[in-house]
Amino acid sequence: MLDHLESSYDCANASEDLHELKAELAALRGRGLEDTESQEAINRLENQISFILNKCDINH
Repeated sequence: MLDHLESSYDCANASEDLHELKAELAALRGRGLEDTESQEAINRLENQISFILNKCDINH
């Protein structure tokens, strides 16, 4: 997970960051854990992915 995503995010990093975030998300989902902590991590990853896609105007 990225520590901080802000409006000043550099879209030059989007490809690498999205790859990392999606891999983390897939790993978390693959574990099949449904506890609150896991769900919060999944939500945060999904939000980070959405932020980058929207900020950098990337079609998904």
